[in-house]
Amino acid sequence: MNERRLALLSVSDKRGVEEFARGLYDLGYTLVASGGTARVLRAAGLEVTDVSALTGFPEILDGRVKTLHPAVHGGILARRSPAHLAELAQHGLAPIDVVVVNLYPFVETVARAGVTLDEAVENIDIGGVALLRAGAKNFQHVVVVCDPADYDWVLERLRAGGLSESERRGLAAKAFRHTAGYDAAIAAYLSAGEEALAEEVPLLLRRAATLRYGENPHQEAGLYVRVGEEVPFEQVHGKEMSYNNWLDLDAAWRAAVDFDEPTVVIVKHGNPCGMASAETLAEAYRLALASDPVSAFGSVIAVNRPLDAATAEAMRGLFIEVLAAPAFEEDALAILRAKSRHVRLLRAHGARVDSILWRNTVSGWLAQTPDVAAEDESAWRVVTERQPTEAEWEGLRFGWRTVKHVKSNAIVFAQGKATVGIGAGQMSRVDAVRIAVMKAGERSQGAVMASDAFFPFPDGVEVAAEAGVTAVIQPGGSKRDEEVIAAANRLGLAMVFTGRRHFRH
Repeated sequence: MNERRLALLSVSDKRGVEEFARGLYDLGYTLVASGGTARVLRAAGLEVTDVSALTGFPEILDGRVKTLHPAVHGGILARRSPAHLAELAQHGLAPIDVVVVNLYPFVETVARAGVTLDEAVENIDIGGVALLRAGAKNFQHVVVVCDPADYDWVLERLRAGGLSESERRGLAAKAFRHTAGYDAAIAAYLSAGEEALAEEVPLLLRRAATLRYGENPHQEAGLYVRVGEEVPFEQVHGKEMSYNNWLDLDAAWRAAVDFDEPTVVIVKHGNPCGMASAETLAEAYRLALASDPVSAFGSVIAVNRPLDAATAEAMRGLFIEVLAAPAFEEDALAILRAKSRHVRLLRAHGARVDSILWRNTVSGWLAQTPDVAAEDESAWRVVTERQPTEAEWEGLRFGWRTVKHVKSNAIVFAQGKATVGIGAGQMSRVDAVRIAVMKAGERSQGAVMASDAFFPFPDGVEVAAEAGVTAVIQPGGSKRDEEVIAAANRLGLAMVFTGRRHFRH
């Protein structure tokens, strides 16, 4: 029995397994398989030994227990030393040299609408994980294969005399990554509904794309997603996405889906340079572009409605790097493809704002919940002598929702449901106001101003009023609030305190 070479196969994903098993059989391996895998191989005309024949014990508990047995795990875990081989022989066991396993489709199961807890639990693989871990632990003697994409090259190496220790180690690392991602997916599913920032958070990522370079050409870069998930955007036209494209798309998409009405967000270097909502997407685009047409050159744009031909036609004159939408009408696609062969068109499918946002730093990983909580306008206070007009209220509400998508220090000038000037990412708030004034120009007259955090001094309000701003919305909370309110009263401005800050670093 010790002279036999055994290959154990137990796969949920049966792509390519018949051809791989046939190759192993032709190399002289005895094929040992469980349940459905054995049936598939027999149907292909291969001679197969059932796991139960190897163990001398039948599958039990509706197949929950079939490979958890010393005849299986002893054969996998035995070193090829005289002592271990003698011990196997003493018990009538044989070493297992090749382990071919992939796991129950847990991730795919829980992704289905309406899946029950019982269905999810029954798709938690136990034996398969144990087999992979055993084979990976003993990689110096065992070839462990968990990915059908590896079948061809593994078979070629076996035909050529065997895999090197480095190649077996690489397969072992892949198997451990596979089981780690599987466990992470199960933990995430069973943790649903628990506190957002748990004490331990399993997170395993796979590379979905290798990017040409990072922020700069001398930096390497890749796009990663959670194991078991796909990139939530499908590219339907244009050249490949860059690192900076993905960052700008993130900023644009998060902002666009934060609005209920048809909304267009134009982003440049991580910040909106124009945002607008309107009855139609085409009108929203016209208003967003008017906010800062110079900065919009070479921008990334996201919209929260299917992109129609009228909007695509309006975009003809602007150089766009990336355009993302929930869908594209065929006429719109034709217009945009004719406009440029390079413009990247992305259709969103399943893109969502995660419940936890992560950022790595030199100190470790930072985590926070996203800034998506609904605004409680009942907590807002008009703190000035003058109340906002109805038109000002419209601009204030829009500006307040917009400013949280602009990097701090953030200032937004708005008219109605459109930005007319944005000051972003400045070290002092008054400088952010000055930039918004410069961007808005004459459109500062009659605009309202939103500030993501309080004004530490009256100067920002004074600069805005001098430019023609008539109303202000801000969190309040400064030691000099009374001075700021007094300045607003003196200048005839209406001012609203929200009690909530919207820093974005």
